[in-house]
Amino acid sequence: MKRILIEVFLALALVGAGVFGWMNWKLSLSEQAKVAELTTAAAETAKKSDDVTKAIQTAKKEIEAEREEMTGVKAKSQQLDAVKASLANGTTLADLEAAYKTQKNISAERQLGLGALRMLTKGNSDPSTIQAYNKALELSDWGSRKKTICAAQIGLAAAGQKITVMGECLPESATAEPKDAQAAETHAPDAHADEKKSNPKKTADKNDAPHWDYAGAMGPDRWGKEFPTCAKGQSQSPLNITGPFAKGRSNVTTDYKVGALKILNNGHTIQINVPPGSKLRIDSVPFDLLQFHFHRPSEEQIDGKPMAMVGHFVHKNAAGKLAVLSVLFKVGNENPGIKTLWANAPPKEGPEVAPDGITFNPSDLLPRELDFYSYEGSLTTPPCTEGVSFYVLKSSVNISKEQVNAFPFRINARPVQPRNGRVITSS
Repeated sequence: MKRILIEVFLALALVGAGVFGWMNWKLSLSEQAKVAELTTAAAETAKKSDDVTKAIQTAKKEIEAEREEMTGVKAKSQQLDAVKASLANGTTLADLEAAYKTQKNISAERQLGLGALRMLTKGNSDPSTIQAYNKALELSDWGSRKKTICAAQIGLAAAGQKITVMGECLPESATAEPKDAQAAETHAPDAHADEKKSNPKKTADKNDAPHWDYAGAMGPDRWGKEFPTCAKGQSQSPLNITGPFAKGRSNVTTDYKVGALKILNNGHTIQINVPPGSKLRIDSVPFDLLQFHFHRPSEEQIDGKPMAMVGHFVHKNAAGKLAVLSVLFKVGNENPGIKTLWANAPPKEGPEVAPDGITFNPSDLLPRELDFYSYEGSLTTPPCTEGVSFYVLKSSVNISKEQVNAFPFRINARPVQPRNGRVITSS
């Protein structure tokens, strides 16, 4: 009996030891889980602490950079104040204006400088300041004078004028390109006055506008590399004019005046700069004729067929909206107006010339009827800015084969562009 009791006791002790061991094991697992949780929490806390430390360091660097930038801005502000104080008496401005009065023609760059000097001397509300900047825009063309146009547009904006500064003129951070007509453009090919025709592959220096051409490495299919709108724009010109057409309701009339002939060969076309006074009226809204120039063959096509040449008459209204009247030329009899222009056109690229005693009326190149096709397009030369209204006249004008061949550019026409669902109206 005693032995049985001992065995029972030993069995109970063994069971108790097992239970005790099992409970210790479970407790150990629980403690390990808690330790793991605490370790993970500690690691997350350490990571957050590192992130906070890095954020603080980044903020310190940004604050220091802003301080340095503000120091630079303050220095520039002091420099500007010094310049304004030096010019405040107006003597320098008066001397410059007196010197310019003796010159027959003042370049766009000099008009720009005059505007800047007037702004520094008289302030941004001075009418002569605005006049000088507007004159700089009127005389400039895109390309080699892009910097001049950008400076004039920015100057007008600083003077409180309602003008949309071109996307190409804005800092890289300002990526949104304006969608309107871009107030100051003149739809003229660039002058490239410093480049040599013997080296068409030459690209511009870092501070100059990019070179472009109608063939080769810088031809129309490559314009988009330097001028993104040329490749990405959805309302590009020229177009193949083909139906179906919407009914046009606009009324277009011209009121062109005789004026002194001012003509230049800018390396891409023959361009005639028109004195103030000639106007195009679209539904009674006046548009000033700025200049007209030529493309061979015609950039516009009618049902897929180009004509021998086209003249683009470029206008701008008071709001900066551009309108182009396209006059198509077909081979036929000699054109008296073209004869006058070709006789006085510089054979090589160079500055504007004004032959003594020669006048010209742009109306001499228009057909009798002004029925037209119309659509919203773009400049047909870089930077290909959109928001330009085109009015392509249905009636063409004669030009002789000899006159076509005498035009100093064999091909200077951009290929037709995708219509992209645009409506073409017919008057």
